[in-house]
Amino acid sequence: MTDRHTLREGDFIKIYDGTIFEVKGLCHPSERVIAFIRYIPDPKGDRELDGIPYKKVYSIDERYRILKERYPQFLIFDDAFGEYMPEVDLSSVIHVYRPNDKLGELRKNAQIGKLERQALLFAKILEREAKIPWKKIGITGSILLGLCTDKSDIDIIIYGTKNCLRVHDTMQSLLASERYVSRYKMEDLRRLYQFRVKDTIMSFEDFLKHEIRKNFQGVFKGKEFFIRYVKDWNEVKEKYGEIIYKPEGYAKIRSKVLDDSESIFTPCVYKVTDVEFMEGQRLNGLEEIASFRGRFCEQAKKDEIVIAQGKVERVITREKDYLRILLGSKPTDFMIAIT
Repeated sequence: MTDRHTLREGDFIKIYDGTIFEVKGLCHPSERVIAFIRYIPDPKGDRELDGIPYKKVYSIDERYRILKERYPQFLIFDDAFGEYMPEVDLSSVIHVYRPNDKLGELRKNAQIGKLERQALLFAKILEREAKIPWKKIGITGSILLGLCTDKSDIDIIIYGTKNCLRVHDTMQSLLASERYVSRYKMEDLRRLYQFRVKDTIMSFEDFLKHEIRKNFQGVFKGKEFFIRYVKDWNEVKEKYGEIIYKPEGYAKIRSKVLDDSESIFTPCVYKVTDVEFMEGQRLNGLEEIASFRGRFCEQAKKDEIVIAQGKVERVITREKDYLRILLGSKPTDFMIAIT
């Protein structure tokens, strides 16, 4: 059986019938892994793996719909989260896809496709310019699975806080100088907005002012790229069940960002202060805004005033309990900086 302690953000798993799930987070229950449906075998699919056509599942709503219809056994009420969660039984997993393993394969294989060569070249640039170890870089997404198409982008993953910060600083420099990479052009942002707005409702003006300044995305040799930053195993202090997340409703708040040092990681966290509830139940003790979705990384900076809307959770630890806003489970979830 696959060990849950070796599965983390950026990994993918395939179950007995070929459906592929995307692992979320770094902390999982015993004998299960928190993961969302990402690719399903479909005769009308636009990509192929081992002779089987696959369809990519995009929206959160569709992922849950398929889960309820086909795999209700993987929709589990989890006491640690106080709600139903998509949790795949590890005994159902027949294959694990790991980003660092994929990068190792590409480095050894001379017979790879154009997109894979571009992804490998991008990884080489990051390794050289940021001076980080190869073992702390991975390639995830459709390239990892062998399900990429001509329209696929390049998904890179970096492990470890020190390495993530080095790559983040390097990307800021490379994007500013347009050496190797460039920021999205207006037509790229319009296309990205049309894709994102179906799942995260936001005006184009707000979307534009936030996305244009992010340093983990852009264009490399004509292909869009996205870099995901993930903490390494020795940096993950939380163990499943030690912290309880209790749903407390849904709210819209206004607050000031006190600390954005965790904003580049997945999951991302923003410590906030001067919290004002604009809609929803008024509660005391809200200290942070968090998300497991990459689109909310680098969404706001320290000292900015933000308006955010999402699920309110009470976080109960051994030392204290406090409230947070969790973004990403509904299309109406958002966070925008207004200063």
